[in-house]
Amino acid sequence: MKYSDLSVLRKKEKRLVIGLMSGTSGDGIDAVLTEISGYGMAINVKQLDFLFVPFERGVRERILRIAEGAFGGSTEICRMSNLLGSLYAEACLALCRHSNTDPGQIDLVGNHGQTVWHMPVDEEYLGHRITGTLQIGEDARIAEALGCPVIGDFRVRDMAAGGLGAPLVPYTEYLLYRRTDRTVALQNIGGIGNITILPKNCTLDQVTAFDTGPGNMVMDALALQLTGGTQSYDEGGRLAASGNISKTLLQHMLEEPYLKKRPPKTTGREYFGQRYVSELTAFAATQGISLLDCLATATRFTAECIAAGITDFSPQAPDILIVGGGGSRNPVLLQHLRDLLRPCQVMTNEDAGFDSDSKEAVAFAILANEALGGMTNNVPSVTGAAHPVVMGKLSL
Repeated sequence: MKYSDLSVLRKKEKRLVIGLMSGTSGDGIDAVLTEISGYGMAINVKQLDFLFVPFERGVRERILRIAEGAFGGSTEICRMSNLLGSLYAEACLALCRHSNTDPGQIDLVGNHGQTVWHMPVDEEYLGHRITGTLQIGEDARIAEALGCPVIGDFRVRDMAAGGLGAPLVPYTEYLLYRRTDRTVALQNIGGIGNITILPKNCTLDQVTAFDTGPGNMVMDALALQLTGGTQSYDEGGRLAASGNISKTLLQHMLEEPYLKKRPPKTTGREYFGQRYVSELTAFAATQGISLLDCLATATRFTAECIAAGITDFSPQAPDILIVGGGGSRNPVLLQHLRDLLRPCQVMTNEDAGFDSDSKEAVAFAILANEALGGMTNNVPSVTGAAHPVVMGKLSL
C-alpha cells in the first residue's frame, strides 16, 4: 500500500480518484476516473474517463433476488459481497486500461457498493427498534488489486446519526451545480427517482432532496415481462409510446401513500420491487388493462411522482430541471415531465454540459475525497441526521 501515511495523500495537490456506482437496477458498474484537487467549497473536479461494465445476466438476476429480501442467507450474501468486490476491482482495472492509466497511479477509490436492503424506517427487532441499510461489495478486494486506499459503505454513518442514509448525492450536487441566479432541480432517474433542489444562492442547509418514488424500476420490470425476458428496459421509450395511458390505473397508482409523505424520505426495491409490480399487474388485469398499457401508464406515473414531489415539497419552483440517469434517455418520459412542469425548463445532464452516465459515480469519488480530507459529507437537512458526519469506511 503506497499510502500507509494518509497525510501524504491528503496533501497531494491533485489526486486521481476512481468512483464506482452500481444502482438498484442491478445492470452493472459505472466506473469513472477523476482528477480532484481541494476539499469542500474549494474542490475542483475533472472527469478524465468513464466506463460502464455490465453484470452478466446470472449475476444481475441473483442481485435482484437477494435485494427482494426473501432469498438467501449469510452464505449467499458472503458469496455475492466477495464476488462483487472482485468485479469492482476488475472494473477499476478495465477503466485504467481504457484510459491508458497505470493502476499504480490511482490514489483513491470511492465505492458505493450494491444496495441489497434499505430499512430507513425503524422496525421492531428482538425487542428493540432499529433502522439499517446494507451495501455489499468487498472494498478490501479493490484495495488489494490497486494498492491504494478504498473508501466505501457511506450510508451507515448517516443512519447512525439518525438519518435515512439517503440520498447522498445532494452534497456533491451542491458543490457542482448551485447557482446564484436560478433555482436548479436535479432529478436522477435510475431504478429509484431522486431529486435535489438548490434554491438560488442557497447554503448547504437550505438544500432539499428526497426520493421521488420509482424511477425506471417498475418500467423495467414491466418491459421484461412484456417482452418475455428479451428486453430488460424500454429502450427509447418505444414500448410506452405504442401503448395508452390508463386513467383508471394511473389514479390507482397516484393513491400511493409514499407520494404524500413529507421529506426526509427515501425508498427502494424493498418497496417498489417485484411485489409492487405483481400487485400492480393483478389490479390492471381486473380492469382489463393490457400489459403494454400498464407500461405506458407506469412511465407517466414516474413523471407524476417527480412533479408531485416538486409541487408539494420544493421550497421554490425550479427554473431548471436537469435530468440524469437511465431515464434521461427515455424521450417519452422526458416529454411527460415537460408537459407536467411548464414553464420549468427540462433538460438532460448532457444539455447542461455534464455526463448522465457518470454522475453518480463521480459523486462517490467526491464523497471519498471529502472523507479522506476529514470533511463532513452528508446533508442533515436532506437525510434527517442529527448532525453532520464524515461518511465512509476506509480499507487500506
